[in-house]
Amino acid sequence: MSSGSDKLPRPAAGAPVAYDPPDPPASPDAGAPRELELAGKCFVLCVTGSIASYKAIVLLRLLLKHGAKVSVVVTPSAEKFVQTSTFSALTGEATYSDMFGRPGEPHVDLARSADAVLIVPATADCLARLAHGLANDLISALVLASRCPVLVAPAMHPAMWEHPRTQHNVLILKSQQNLSLIGPVAGEVASGEYGLGRMTEPEEIFEAVRESVTPNDLAGRHIVISAGPTREAIDPVRYLSNRSSGKMGFALAERAAQRGAKVTLIAGPVQQRTPRGVERVNVVSALEMQEALGAAFGPQLENADVLIMAAAVADYRALDSSPEKLKRSDSTLTLELTPNPDILAGLGARRTGKSPLLVGFALETAAEAELIGLARQKLIKKRVDMIVANRSEALDSNESTALLVSVRDCQELGTRTKPVLADDILNWVARKLAVLESDEATE
Repeated sequence: MSSGSDKLPRPAAGAPVAYDPPDPPASPDAGAPRELELAGKCFVLCVTGSIASYKAIVLLRLLLKHGAKVSVVVTPSAEKFVQTSTFSALTGEATYSDMFGRPGEPHVDLARSADAVLIVPATADCLARLAHGLANDLISALVLASRCPVLVAPAMHPAMWEHPRTQHNVLILKSQQNLSLIGPVAGEVASGEYGLGRMTEPEEIFEAVRESVTPNDLAGRHIVISAGPTREAIDPVRYLSNRSSGKMGFALAERAAQRGAKVTLIAGPVQQRTPRGVERVNVVSALEMQEALGAAFGPQLENADVLIMAAAVADYRALDSSPEKLKRSDSTLTLELTPNPDILAGLGARRTGKSPLLVGFALETAAEAELIGLARQKLIKKRVDMIVANRSEALDSNESTALLVSVRDCQELGTRTKPVLADDILNWVARKLAVLESDEATE
């Protein structure tokens, strides 16, 4: 048993394209509510003896909250820090603790059912066992029997982490194809000392787990995504804008990157964190966004495979923006506006073949029954492949009720969290790209 990694207490230009390939088939659960992005995924969570063991409970709750099924393995040393009844109460199943407590071969059965094995936290002793292929306890035998991803989150005193033997074991583990180390990180440890050895936080481990079971179906694709509002200056201190938060576009960028795509995110003025692996280009006005998108796609639209236009681009800008602050007076103020370019329609008009794939959004205040017609009108007018239709309630919300509308099809999704909706949109994109690629191969 190694010393822990956390102080206690802390538990807590062309004509329209004539060719119209068929829409990709919808997934079997296309019309069913699906708020839980890990539904159907099975994980084995292994907990070893460290003060950081209590953080495994936080990770377990995150996995369960997102719909995963989790089996828990707890070592005897871990039981000194956390009670197995806590894990059982959350999962509704008894925990595993040794090789012989149940009939059959628990290590083989668990390995066969798992989409990933998670060792959180992993002590120095656990790392040594894994590095040298030991199989005299349930966790080490389980790892040897596993062919799925194994994610290991080390936690120990910095002196133990820095020891040459531990570093030798780490080198061995890093050479294993299906095993990934998550951390450790620098921080304060149980002794009050500061160094490298603190366990990575459960939320970051959860993101790594989610990535490990995310399909790599967009690898080799370049996807450009716009997000957020634009601001159109009236004078140096005032502007026209809208309530878009950018959440949808950023969720799309994050999930596309996790699914293997090269992602360029053209972002209006929002405070969202840039997703890992995403190239971000910041803009303010509609004209700046048009310029950035033009640079991303190139003169013949040859530089990217897909555009998802999730940005809420201002329809109008001031005809003459004042260089000085407009002074208040008792008389009325007339502001003359001029239309901004329709960026998506411009790209649709320039497209002369099947690529790039163009996806737009239609945010409407109309009744739900009118959404499909409005979305399809926009789709035809802008010459795009698909419109994501939703209502104004989605603005600055974490959820959206959406329809995926194409020329021949309408997929009703119901209410989704934005990360889940992002995957629904990307599923459609991935299937459409596969159809187009297959058609090209047979021409």
